[in-house]
Amino acid sequence: MEWIYLLIAGFFEIGFTTFLKLSENFTKLWPTLIFIALSFISFFALSLSLRVIPLGTAYAVWTGIGAFGTALIGILYFGESTDFWRLFFLIGLISCIIGLKVVTTP
Repeated sequence: MEWIYLLIAGFFEIGFTTFLKLSENFTKLWPTLIFIALSFISFFALSLSLRVIPLGTAYAVWTGIGAFGTALIGILYFGESTDFWRLFFLIGLISCIIGLKVVTTP
């Protein structure tokens, strides 16, 4: 169950980073409020995952999911670069996250 909490935390991190950008330095009310709500949910789910998953592993997976997902949102929604090396390293990042899941024992 803790890995599910960690996945939830990672997906909500994608959401809160996206709304951080959309808040335009906290000058837009609704994106700012959504950012705050998503941040709270993400950190809460992360804290639940820490009951079993080691801190270093949980943090690496959480930030990895967030980094990959946020980069994907940047590409799809904000028109950011899709050059070969960027995609190559994003795939490498996901490979490392999967590797952490495989080698981590509670």
